[in-house]
Amino acid sequence: MSPLSAVPSSTGPSSTGPLNLELLGPRFGALVHDLDLATADDAQVAAVRAALTEHKVLFFRSQTLDPDQQIRLGNRMGDLTASHPVVPGIDEAHTEIYALDSADDGYADVWHTDVTFVKRPPLGSILRAVTLPPNGGDTSWADLELAYASLSPAVQRLADELTAVHDGSRDFGYYLAQRRQGRGSDWEGETFTALEEVQHPVVRVHPETGRRSLFVNPGFTTRIAGVSDAESRHLLDLFFAHLTKPEHLVRHRWAEGDVAMWDNRATAHYANRDYGDARRVMHRVTLRGDAPVGVPRSVTAPDRRVASAG
Repeated sequence: MSPLSAVPSSTGPSSTGPLNLELLGPRFGALVHDLDLATADDAQVAAVRAALTEHKVLFFRSQTLDPDQQIRLGNRMGDLTASHPVVPGIDEAHTEIYALDSADDGYADVWHTDVTFVKRPPLGSILRAVTLPPNGGDTSWADLELAYASLSPAVQRLADELTAVHDGSRDFGYYLAQRRQGRGSDWEGETFTALEEVQHPVVRVHPETGRRSLFVNPGFTTRIAGVSDAESRHLLDLFFAHLTKPEHLVRHRWAEGDVAMWDNRATAHYANRDYGDARRVMHRVTLRGDAPVGVPRSVTAPDRRVASAG
């Protein structure tokens, strides 16, 4: 259990160790007060990393990070990947930064978990607001652990046994065509010339906490393996509708200087595209992750109930 597991479950300011947290829910979402990410010491960075695992999405106000400082922070939190498997960084000096720029069709208005279409999806992401529209452009996150825990036990047992196919071709095949014209990036030492389907367990066991999440998302999960097309459609419709129920969500209204971090192993997110022709630019770095691991087949029914409760 993480060092911050004793934080009270009620909302409101809470000072625990080197962090001043305002909890947005019992286990999901926290606003971190009084911390400058550019000058945080090692103990504060370690506490942020622990809080990220515990609360899954963190928000920081009034930050002044520039691209170099964002990369430096990411490397203090973990090992950074390249910007994206097929999309290059913002420039040669910042190959780790992935730009979401509405002027370049950089939208994220579909529920997704970042880059689940590779064998080792990112551990997490750090996103900072660069240019904001005068209104709109909020981002919402879904707690995939709560989504799993709130399924009925019978559906949990079914989900524990399933494997899903993830594919990034729909959203990023276009960038591969550009890569053949000299664009692109290398992801964990691999140069992507095609986006091939990968399979991940529908229920992912968090490698640090042992908690389980419903590890599917409308952006990249295309079907359930080993079942009929009709069964796959119905199962995914069920899972997608369930994980985005309002009680599983936290929504953030961006302001200048905001930074958000999230645990990609236990969340999905959605950026509202409700700001007309105004420009919205966000810069993201991602932390290197590991291959998702599912529920061991030998786990008994009572063990399932304990694990899903967190």
